[in-house]
Amino acid sequence: MTNVGLLFVGAVLFVNGASLLGAVSARDSAPFNLFVGAMQVIFPTLAILLGGGGLEAGYAIGPIYLFGFTYLYVGINNLMGNSGTGLGWFSLFVAVMAIWFGIVSLRTDPAFSVIWFVWAVMWSMFFAILALGRVSLTPFTGWLLLVGSHLTATIPAILIFEDAWPTTSGFAIVAGVIAVLLIAACVVLARVRPTLLGSTPTPPVEEGASKPAPAA
Repeated sequence: MTNVGLLFVGAVLFVNGASLLGAVSARDSAPFNLFVGAMQVIFPTLAILLGGGGLEAGYAIGPIYLFGFTYLYVGINNLMGNSGTGLGWFSLFVAVMAIWFGIVSLRTDPAFSVIWFVWAVMWSMFFAILALGRVSLTPFTGWLLLVGSHLTATIPAILIFEDAWPTTSGFAIVAGVIAVLLIAACVVLARVRPTLLGSTPTPPVEEGASKPAPAA
């Protein structure tokens, strides 16, 4: 993933986390999801076409489509009021692929593999909420996106911009500890503050009813 793309992943995850916590309506978050999703589909495609479309380039750029299609899917669902079930099952695919890319990254950039594993947790939550109807996980997922957006995307993008991103195993251990603390903190935050700014939480979904698409 390019530095610019990673920076905007941080931005859209932050907005979507706020949306899940009730601070931003799904419809208001839709345009930004469409902007970022389009950027992460169009630019990688141009890079592959203009760069010759080699196997190595495709493997490096290909994972960006996982995010691009997610945000396009979220934006369209939020505008059209779709249930989001399809997005939920697609999120399961993304979560599995994130685990795979995390394992592959262990060889060259173990710290970034931790980021991939955190993303796998995020997309697993989207699957649980949308495909399985576990709406009780929405506050936890919202906080995970809101705080994790900066820890997994914004800050790494800035460090990579400054050529200051460490790839040592020692830093990977630190990143792993931070990831565990992030998840633990989000569990606590979800219990003590399930919404932001005194906003109204998302109502539980009855069996068989349409589920609101969380802003992934």
